[in-house]
Amino acid sequence: MKLPPLLVYTVLRLLAFAVPLAIMWLFFPIFREYWWLAALFAALIGMSISLLFLRAPLSQASREIYEKRSASSRTSEADEDVEDQASPND
Repeated sequence: MKLPPLLVYTVLRLLAFAVPLAIMWLFFPIFREYWWLAALFAALIGMSISLLFLRAPLSQASREIYEKRSASSRTSEADEDVEDQASPND
């Protein structure tokens, strides 16, 4: 069973945030007191990891979203053409 690329990318992004956050909480006692600072650093680290290593899953997810949206726009254009042909010409 193949997982949707958007789900894979989302899970990897969440892991890129959660793993650094857990490491900072477990191994650095100062971050237990300043939890907001740990969350900020984890967000920055997660964003950096995402930009460096998750480019392929991002492009697959983007491609899938584009294909779904272009398919739906093609059907709506076809509907509009049928409606235009059905309307009486003045």
